Amino acid sequence: MYQSDGPLEQLIRRMARLPGLGPRSARRAVLHLMRNRDALMLPLAAEMDNVARTIRTCVDCGNLDTTDRCRICTSGNRDHARICVVEDVADLWAMERAGIFSGLYHVLGGVMSAIDGVGPDALRIPLLVERASSDSVGEVILATSATVDGQTTAHYIAEKLEGAGVAVTRLAHGVPVGGELDYLDEGTLAQAMKARRAIDG
Repeated sequence: MYQSDGPLEQLIRRMARLPGLGPRSARRAVLHLMRNRDALMLPLAAEMDNVARTIRTCVDCGNLDTTDRCRICTSGNRDHARICVVEDVADLWAMERAGIFSGLYHVLGGVMSAIDGVGPDALRIPLLVERASSDSVGEVILATSATVDGQTTAHYIAEKLEGAGVAVTRLAHGVPVGGELDYLDEGTLAQAMKARRAIDG
């Protein structure tokens, strides 16, 4: 018998909060998992529990890894003189998939948005300014999305970095207006990285 307040409905409501899933999609997903309880649902639950317990946010860049400082930040093979600023971890992963950047990253945790009430204090901008002020950093590459909020955030960061003594550049050709990094192909990202330019004052 169907229970509107039972554990199944609670799971459906929770799944419906995920990006790209509404109530109907969440219901289909939960029912599919239930039909494949042993092959899908139980292993998925175990993996989610493991990730929740073991994955941490890197204290330096904001990436996700099993240690306090991620493998990118601790790698001796990365160019520590360049920091690429991205909105979220998905964008960092997109850059890594493309294999076009060998420096370090900085994950903002979103973009400034007046509509959503997200100001600069809600993002990891102060930590970026602190990292960029290090003597070892020579360039900060702003790779925020080519949206209004992404552009606004990039200009705000550029202003904050004026006294840091670093070159501030921005991804250019290849990133369409309104485009988000996670949805771009590797070739487009590569072209954007090669054609980065200085931020206009």
